[in-house]
Amino acid sequence: MLASQRKQQILAILAEEKQVHSGELSQRFGLSEDSIRRDLRELAAEGLLQRVHGGALPVSAAIAPLETRKNVQIGSKRAIAQKAVSLIQPGQVVILDGGTTTQELVQQLPRDLAFTAVTHSPSIAVALVDFPAVEVILIGGVLFRHSVVTMGAAMLEAIDRINADLFFMGVTGVHASAGFTTGNYEEASVKRALAARAAETVVMASQEKLNSASAFAIGGLQLASTLIVDTPLEQTLLNACEKQRVTVI
Repeated sequence: MLASQRKQQILAILAEEKQVHSGELSQRFGLSEDSIRRDLRELAAEGLLQRVHGGALPVSAAIAPLETRKNVQIGSKRAIAQKAVSLIQPGQVVILDGGTTTQELVQQLPRDLAFTAVTHSPSIAVALVDFPAVEVILIGGVLFRHSVVTMGAAMLEAIDRINADLFFMGVTGVHASAGFTTGNYEEASVKRALAARAAETVVMASQEKLNSASAFAIGGLQLASTLIVDTPLEQTLLNACEKQRVTVI
């Protein structure tokens, strides 16, 4: 079998089973694990999968810059945002992460819903200007241009003084074994810190994020109390959420 054919089969197995293991692939193809690892390295270099210890996971398509992501799964994000808005109660303190799904959430807010929004996203803060009932706290810091959010020591110090009711956390991957992931190491740390300041963390995941992973772990599925999706979960992921007591909406 040609290497190109073998790689296509590996991708097909990955699409069906949502993860592959080097040892199992070695036995399936009758090759050494070194040869399989070389295949996985080359596929990862092409952006076709995410390598992890012992094998690989489907790669998330949600790691593109913010402007590019605005046109991805628009209908899915809108449906998820509508469900997310229903969780916000008057008077609550709500942390809003950056990202296109959160931007859609802002667009779905009722004009008379009064709550306090805390965000490290300048674009989210600006979008909330049109909602006079919402008090907006913008957390400053060093701007991370890729996601248009602030990060750094000043940002982390500021959020340490906040006790929020909800945190709507953006992720690029949701996977049964890899948990919640994102494409930047520092951003993963910021998301963990924000989750620690909220009574409940809600993850909004459009279709391209499900059963996929990025390079940097935010945390296991237990980090969230609620996962909002607009399509039924594949059984393995659903079982993992139930095991970690994550409510799926």
